Amino acid sequence: MTEAIRGHRPSREGSAPAQESLLRVRLRALWERWGKFWEVLRHNRLGMAGLIILGAFTFMAISAPLLTSMGLVRNPDASLCGADFHYCTTVDPTLARLRPPSWDVLLGTDYAGRDIFARVWWGTQMTMIIGIAASFVSMGLGTFVGMISGYVGGWTDEILMRITDFFLVLPTLVLALVLSGIFSESGGGNVITIVLIIGVSLWASTARLVRSQVLSLKQRQFVERAKAIGANNTRVVWYHIFPNAFSLVFAEAILTVAVAILTESFLSYLSLGPADVVTWGKIIYDALVHDVIIRQDYAWIFAPGFAIVLVVLGFTLLGYALDEIFNPRLRKR
Repeated sequence: MTEAIRGHRPSREGSAPAQESLLRVRLRALWERWGKFWEVLRHNRLGMAGLIILGAFTFMAISAPLLTSMGLVRNPDASLCGADFHYCTTVDPTLARLRPPSWDVLLGTDYAGRDIFARVWWGTQMTMIIGIAASFVSMGLGTFVGMISGYVGGWTDEILMRITDFFLVLPTLVLALVLSGIFSESGGGNVITIVLIIGVSLWASTARLVRSQVLSLKQRQFVERAKAIGANNTRVVWYHIFPNAFSLVFAEAILTVAVAILTESFLSYLSLGPADVVTWGKIIYDALVHDVIIRQDYAWIFAPGFAIVLVVLGFTLLGYALDEIFNPRLRKR
């Protein structure tokens, strides 16, 4: 009898395949979900256009160090000398400054003899990093405030929303300009400072958006069921409500990247951007300071300006497409 009972007991070896099959089911469900998402995105022309544009700029950002090491793109900080545009030495007096575009230097050289094409190519990296990082800061702060405000309610909601309204009233560029001026006077102006300034300037609209979603989601049955089985407020907010609001936050984050890139370009144009890296806004600032319009050297200012327009367009198209995909009402239209 005892042996018979033991024979019906599940063995430890039998539990491993069950766990593995459960993992496979979850992975298959995740794969199918992403497959459906890609199928909808693939038929969205604006979304695919934005994705192709961003794919090209992502390639530029990632490939800059590799292409420079291979000699296909020049060092963006190195000065060029001579008719053959070789790297200058300490005793070389023939600085190739303000040269017009040619096959050797596609966009010409700047006041320091640096290859403008190489600087625009390398500027893609830091411009996108600053935009994405600032959007991450903005989304994190806005999502946290919106979640707490919408779920807790009461006086907490009133206080947080009045603070949010204060930031919404302030123009984004003006707030970023004031904060940049303060940190610039105190010796700031590096990449981390600019990212934090832009993130703080853009979080308020996200907080409002997330709060409205939380107010709707916390009345759903799955939240009531989670509370009934003993889930605390923290678990309910971050394990049940946040995953259902994530799609909206993600679409908003893509759109925020475009605004963050424009803000960084505006600050760099006013010489308040990061001074220790190459960005498109800094290239435009250098061009205007050295009278590019008077000398009619339009390639120096047109190339980074056109790159800013294209990358902002790419993020905007993709953001609107994601918003349409995640919002069934917009998709039906």
